[in-house]
Amino acid sequence: MEQQGAGDRGQGAAVHGTPSAAGGEVKPISFRTGGRRGHAKGRQVEPQALEQVSALLGDAPRDRDLLIEHLHRIQDRYGHLSAAHLVALAAEMRLATAEVYEVATFYHHFDVVKEGEAAPPALTVRVCDSLTCEMAGAKRLIENLGKTVGADVRVLHAPCIGRCEVAPAAVVHQNPIGHATAETVHKAIRNRATRAPAPKHVDYDAYRAAGGYQLFTQCMDGTRDIETVISAMEASGLRGLGGAGFPAGRKWRIVRAEPAPRLMAINIDEGEPGTFKDRWYLERDPHRFLEGMLIAAAACEVGGIWIYLRDEYHAVREMLERELAKLRADPPWGLPPIHLRRGAGAYICGEESAMIESIEGKRGMPRLRPPYVAQVGLFDRPTLEHNMETLYWVRDIVEKGPDWFAGHGRHGRRGLRSFSVSGRVRKPGVHLAPAGITVRELIDEYCGGMLPGHRFYGYLPGGASGGILPASLGDVPLDFDTLAPHGCFIGSAAVVVLSDKDRAIDAARNLLAFFKDESCGQCTPCRVGTAKALDLMQAPHWDTALLEELSQAMSDASICGLGQAAPNPIRCVIRYFPDELGA
Repeated sequence: MEQQGAGDRGQGAAVHGTPSAAGGEVKPISFRTGGRRGHAKGRQVEPQALEQVSALLGDAPRDRDLLIEHLHRIQDRYGHLSAAHLVALAAEMRLATAEVYEVATFYHHFDVVKEGEAAPPALTVRVCDSLTCEMAGAKRLIENLGKTVGADVRVLHAPCIGRCEVAPAAVVHQNPIGHATAETVHKAIRNRATRAPAPKHVDYDAYRAAGGYQLFTQCMDGTRDIETVISAMEASGLRGLGGAGFPAGRKWRIVRAEPAPRLMAINIDEGEPGTFKDRWYLERDPHRFLEGMLIAAAACEVGGIWIYLRDEYHAVREMLERELAKLRADPPWGLPPIHLRRGAGAYICGEESAMIESIEGKRGMPRLRPPYVAQVGLFDRPTLEHNMETLYWVRDIVEKGPDWFAGHGRHGRRGLRSFSVSGRVRKPGVHLAPAGITVRELIDEYCGGMLPGHRFYGYLPGGASGGILPASLGDVPLDFDTLAPHGCFIGSAAVVVLSDKDRAIDAARNLLAFFKDESCGQCTPCRVGTAKALDLMQAPHWDTALLEELSQAMSDASICGLGQAAPNPIRCVIRYFPDELGA
């Protein structure tokens, strides 16, 4: 994935063109300028490009919120986004070309080719260089591939692609390669026409045969009272599992009390380095999530659902499209409109309001709050926003009772947690464990212990933004709120285990490089702060006072959680790993 600095996003020059009112030949606007009277300003629409874009879109609506979907169509067909096609798309959608250009250049996965530039090579290989993959040798893999691929292939660094359990990971076009080596990547390059197979999963027929969608039907026909469903969610103590941890049942009550029409937005962007649990569950039992989604929609009486799925999950998207088609063809009850939207490579879109902006076809920039999404969200309507895994547990909680979920837990905590575990353990993967389990217990009981020859040294309890703790704090319960006294948080429960072969200072540098590249650039504390912090962290001796001053400014003044949490790795290294600061 080609990583852009925050200052590069959406900074293109504005060019203009609109379709004629009659809908026939597309002509540029004529208007007076400082030069010749009636001279058209900016790039004009090329008839051939317009014909290609029009044919590609076919009968699809030209609604503003479909801009990103249409950009994907063009890039999937032509391998890049040319200036001519961007101008033609703007004309086709009756948008200013600047609107199209700023969106296309914001997202990592769109290859915008400016006038006079050469198109990118026919095939792209993206090698993840986030923390777990870097620990597994991603740098060597990138260097090797850079020397051995042909001229028709390009190799790009990519941020986390959600496959940390098989690090190092790469994507050849849309085909993910786990435990990637130069040999396996070259084999995928030779077989470039192949696509990743659809994951084996419980399909619609099997799910219905096992009693699936009965609970949703009961909620709709009145057999199951909605108030008892919401009360069960509240009593279970289930909190949002995307990172924020807001109580799910309380959120349902808040949104339900807002005026109709209400909408729903589901976050499956899952861009936090170290996190892959949503993909893990979707690949195995997608309808358990879909039924939970429909029950939540029924509880809040929403009029439409938008599912936002990260672009790297190509096989999952194709599978989900097929299963949704089956659900629509034989619905257990009347369904609200369900829209599956495709991300385009932007970690910031994991933030709920940035995701909503992206669903609306815009740059994924977080909104200022208040108002909150539950009040003014998607298309300015009250919106129930949830992480995929939160909805995955709805059916079990309601059918088995809230005590079933709350009855799990250790060290005084309640509930279950899906830990995405990667790093120096024998059995990385998603491990469903009691809330409050310690990382030592997690490693020993669920992960088969440390890798041979590795000694437990430290860990990230909540992915890139959750901080870094030493092994001496390996007995702290892993749950919401328990890590706060130590300057960390559990977030999406992405646990990256470090050994004595690693250094926390190197991990922190990797994480800050990620935050720098993924900053949306909207606010100065984050845009400038992440870049300046990374520069300071490259010094052989850290200026800890200056780094703390910068960290405080970022925490206090950044608009969203990216900039607010980015200093956590810095502060943890200073606090817990001082011996590394002079290394």
